[in-house]
Amino acid sequence: MRDPDHPRLPDPRMIPMNRPTGWRDEPAPIPVAPTGSADLEDRFVRPFVVTAGRTVPVLDGLRIETLVHAPPSALSAPLRFEERTVVQLCLRPHSIAEVGVALRVPVGIAKVIVSDLVAAGHVTVRDAPELSTAAIERIRDLVRAL
Repeated sequence: MRDPDHPRLPDPRMIPMNRPTGWRDEPAPIPVAPTGSADLEDRFVRPFVVTAGRTVPVLDGLRIETLVHAPPSALSAPLRFEERTVVQLCLRPHSIAEVGVALRVPVGIAKVIVSDLVAAGHVTVRDAPELSTAAIERIRDLVRAL
C-alpha cells in the first residue's frame, strides 16, 4: 500500500533516457530586462501591431519622398502614440521616409500610418518638387565619390 505522506514517483520506464541532468531541480530564473531610460528605447513593437495588421495604405500614390504636413490644430485630436509622433514631427513638412525613421518602422508601415492620418483629416500630403537633371547628376557624382 502507498504512503499518503510521500508523493508518488513516476514509473522509471516512463522517464526518457536522454533527460537532462537536474531535471527535477528548480527551473532557471527568467531574465528580467534592466530598468532605466534605455529600457524604453530598446522596446520593440511589431509593425503589424501598430497598423492593426494592415500593410496596404488606404491612400494610394504615397511615395517615400511625399511630404507630410500637419496643422497645429491636429495636436488637439485624440491620437495614438505613433500618430501623435507623426503630427508633432510634421508641424514642419517631412517626407514619409523621415517619418519612418522617426518612428523606427519600415517605410510601408509609415505609409499606412500617414494614410490613416490623411483619411482622418489630421495631415495633408503633397508630392515633393521634381529634381532637376543637374541635381540628379550632382547626387550621382556625390554617390560615386563615396
